[in-house]
Amino acid sequence: MAQAAYLHIPFCEQICHYCDFNKVFLKGQPVEEYLQSMAIEMKNTLETHPTTGLNTIFVGGGTPTVLDMKQMELFLKSIHTHLKPVNDAIEYTFEANPGDLSKEKLQLLKDFGVNRLSFGVQTFDDELLKKIGRTHRHKDVLRSIELAKEVGFKNISLDLIYALPGQTIESFYHTLEIAFGLEVNHFSAYSLIIEPKTVFYNLMQKGRLTLPSQENEAEMYELLMDEMEKHGYAQYEISNFSKRGFESQHNLTYWNNDEYYGIGAGAHSYIDGQRVANAGPLKKYMSLIEESGFPYLETHQVSVSEKMEEELFLGLRKTAGISKNKFEKKYGKSIHSIFGHQISEQKDKGLLEETEEMLRLTRVGKLLGNEVFQAFIGVI
Repeated sequence: MAQAAYLHIPFCEQICHYCDFNKVFLKGQPVEEYLQSMAIEMKNTLETHPTTGLNTIFVGGGTPTVLDMKQMELFLKSIHTHLKPVNDAIEYTFEANPGDLSKEKLQLLKDFGVNRLSFGVQTFDDELLKKIGRTHRHKDVLRSIELAKEVGFKNISLDLIYALPGQTIESFYHTLEIAFGLEVNHFSAYSLIIEPKTVFYNLMQKGRLTLPSQENEAEMYELLMDEMEKHGYAQYEISNFSKRGFESQHNLTYWNNDEYYGIGAGAHSYIDGQRVANAGPLKKYMSLIEESGFPYLETHQVSVSEKMEEELFLGLRKTAGISKNKFEKKYGKSIHSIFGHQISEQKDKGLLEETEEMLRLTRVGKLLGNEVFQAFIGVI
């Protein structure tokens, strides 16, 4: 039974050069009609697949905070009506673009129960921000966090990206220094991945994109891990760090291989053992909602074999790793009876380590996580 919900707002005022998420330019889009379609999807989804209650709601994008006050209120009312986030214990997150949030908009979010903000900062180097297509600047981040704290938000996360074009280790260190001075409770930090159909991909194809070497990228990641630990942020997942008690419960839903609702254009769900993909283009999404009440493009019943593989490559992202007892209780077989050969192989390479209770990545394994995860795919 799903106890988490992701809601997708695909609108952006500016498309970042690295972004391959489902998004469209805001200008001229049927925003209110899209929000009404999302409300119908929420209602129908919860009626068809009821839940005893949600533990997390996460609104992502795109840029959810580009909605104006009227649109934001319409959207928040829909969530309140259909997903019922009335319990203070729910982790209720909005992704935010620094500079988009007025004090009035922040207060509106807070009044409707939003209690966590995730700011897409990426870097504090203004020249790098221009280079990657971001419209905010260093000063906008400082102001947005100041306003959020004034309104009463205590759970704030910052997204950072490293291994950016032309970025040096010194530049990344400087970004971390500034970030730690802001006294937020959570960081997500990812290395840049060049995805097809992005500006950066096209530049790379033309030989016009200069990226740090793999050695420098690895050095930045090691610097990240060391500095986070030094400043009191525990690494609880490959790319996520938090003060105690501020781990992202929504993202842990994915890494624990638990079920969740996905609402909106291009969103994905995992409900009743099925993985479901929504239509991505706005017109297609809205027409499917109008025709049938659901925007499903693909539905896949996940086999037991696939579930076990997913348990491995998702669970190993967590620093704590995978509980061998929980795996056996869930699937009726020991983890070694299914993946014993692969586990031994990765341990011999120094990428996995094992205790009586847990199986987890080593520090070197975190650097080569994708190689480890690949070892468990297509085994059964």
